[in-house]
Amino acid sequence: MSPVRPWPEKGMSPHDLLAAMREMKAHDAPWREGKVFSMVYYVDDELIEVLKAASALFFSENALNPTAFPSIRRMETEVVALTAGLLGGDDETVGTLTSGGTESLLMAVKTARDWGRAEKGITQPEMVLPVTAHPAFEKAAHYFDVKPVHIPVGPDFRADLDALQRAITPNTVLVVGSAPSYPQGVMDPIPEMAAIAQAHGVLFHVDACVGGFMLPFLRELGYPVPPFDFRVPGVTSISADAHKYGYAAKGVSVILYRNAALRRYQFFAYTDWPGGIYASPSMAGTRPAGPIAAAWAVMHYLGREGYLRLAQQTMETAQRIQQAVAEIPGLFVYGEPVMTVFAVGSRAPYEVYEIADEMALRGWHLDRQHRPPSLHFTIVPAHARVVAPLLDDLRAAVAQVRRPSPRRTLERGLVRFTAWLLRVLPERWSRALIRLAPKLFGGSDDEALPQRAAPMYGLMGTLPQRKDVREAVLDLLDQLFRPPEG
Repeated sequence: MSPVRPWPEKGMSPHDLLAAMREMKAHDAPWREGKVFSMVYYVDDELIEVLKAASALFFSENALNPTAFPSIRRMETEVVALTAGLLGGDDETVGTLTSGGTESLLMAVKTARDWGRAEKGITQPEMVLPVTAHPAFEKAAHYFDVKPVHIPVGPDFRADLDALQRAITPNTVLVVGSAPSYPQGVMDPIPEMAAIAQAHGVLFHVDACVGGFMLPFLRELGYPVPPFDFRVPGVTSISADAHKYGYAAKGVSVILYRNAALRRYQFFAYTDWPGGIYASPSMAGTRPAGPIAAAWAVMHYLGREGYLRLAQQTMETAQRIQQAVAEIPGLFVYGEPVMTVFAVGSRAPYEVYEIADEMALRGWHLDRQHRPPSLHFTIVPAHARVVAPLLDDLRAAVAQVRRPSPRRTLERGLVRFTAWLLRVLPERWSRALIRLAPKLFGGSDDEALPQRAAPMYGLMGTLPQRKDVREAVLDLLDQLFRPPEG
């Protein structure tokens, strides 16, 4: 596969260009039909049109320089202020907008690193986080040279407080809790974690990227929502994604700090460049104004009443699906999800990957998780319209998986045999076998992932050689980001 393409000799007409793009788009996941359970937080086409109009109005503006475009500065600061009020902030609470949850978490870690360096003289910073914390923290640790110290979660998938106490050292600059964690949708014990961090004089970040624009409205509706925001003593920063349950256009997230002195460590300024003074509040230099405008627009378009209505609708949908799952013998929901994000497991763990394959053949896109094996559900308003067919297909998929099948028997046997083989082969051979796993289990030179992924996930999730699994994933990533033939 060559990464090189010849430059088009002649331009295309708008008609032909858009036709070609629509043809490519036709093969994407059908999120408008409510068949995707991550990545897209779809309400309806009317809201999509509002977002598109707001984005288009500020299509060419650049949020790099707020003095050139005061309208963008006003919208950004108002979105931050609205979010701060929603999450228990006060007149001291400040923040910025970022390109998404990952950048918000990067900024929280960078801020903690620089705070620890300036306030405590820490040169080898560490942060403590549960194993369920978002991988963006691992990315931040890699980028900013902060050592991640992982603590386990209990049987309820919430952070282990005793382990947290033991993990904090003089080099700790940050402790992390999730509200909720993405894998199982459960809430870490935020008040207790924040109190431990405060007692040790370190910062505490609440990752509410998923829950920040849902939990406050569920609490107002009377659902049991544990304390998690700036009302909790010891919480020093919070991230919340406006492009998730804030229903804004991608990509825009909010990173909040308890006060301006702390946010100052996030900023960057360079004053000796011949091109002039360069300063930026977050990672990016040039920042698209469209997502900022769309975030401001959706908050004013929906208003508090609209968010409450969507929260009620979405929570009722999630509970209906969870109840139906619990009625299917052998299936269950992990932990005690606090909102509209949850994971479904099976008494026969490998079975969930086969169920995912069967659901994919029926057009449903469910994320596969491991440790433990599960299917991930992020429920959005659009799913209220497809609950009945979803559950019908889920029951049919489970029944199909549990019928005797020579193919499934062979696949399961192949997974067990391969896992045994990897334990007894020399390290060099086992490493090569792991990196061939996607093709061994149904892939091809033209497919980065096999159509039926159960064998690959079943093997990858149980292998002890995590470094080799990582290399296999990097190989896959390399293949995904090469242009297809033709």
